[in-house]
Amino acid sequence: MPHAVRHEPVIAVLLPCYNEELTIGEVVRRFRETLPSAAIYVYDNNSKDLTALKARAAGAIVVREPRQGKGNVVRRMFADIDADIYVMADGDGTYAPEDAPQLINVLQTERSDMVVGTRRGVTDDAGRNGHAFGNRIFNRLYKGLFGADFTDIFSGYRVFSRRFVK
Repeated sequence: MPHAVRHEPVIAVLLPCYNEELTIGEVVRRFRETLPSAAIYVYDNNSKDLTALKARAAGAIVVREPRQGKGNVVRRMFADIDADIYVMADGDGTYAPEDAPQLINVLQTERSDMVVGTRRGVTDDAGRNGHAFGNRIFNRLYKGLFGADFTDIFSGYRVFSRRFVK
C-alpha cells in the first residue's frame, strides 16, 4: 500500500499596516526568523511614512491597498493570497512572532479554522488609554455569553485555515 506524500503547509504571514515605519522592519525580521519558509506580506494602507520601504528592506512582499480601513485590507489579502495557513498580525510589534508556531500547531492539531492569540498584559493597557477598560468589559460579556475561552476578543493575532479564508 503506497504511503501518502506529506508536504509542508504553505504559510503566509499577513501584516496590514498604516504608518508603522518605526516597527515594521523588526516585525518582518522576527517573523522571518520564526517562520523561515513563510512568505511575508505587508499590505500598506496609504501610509504617509516609510512603512513600505522599511518592510521591503526587511524582506517582505509589499502590496499597496488604496481603500482605507483594515476591513478593506483584510478582504484584499484574503482574496490575493493562496496558502494553506494564514498568520495575521499587526505591524506595530504588539504581537510576538515567536508565538506563531504554537498558534499554527493548535490550528493543525485541533483541526480548527481559526486560532486567536491573546496579547500578554492586554488588560493592563491594550495599546491605548481606555482600551484596557473596554477590552475587560467586552471580554467579561463574551465569557458570560459563550464561556471562559474568551480572553482577548479584539486581538489581531490570528491564524486561519485555507477553508476559513477562502
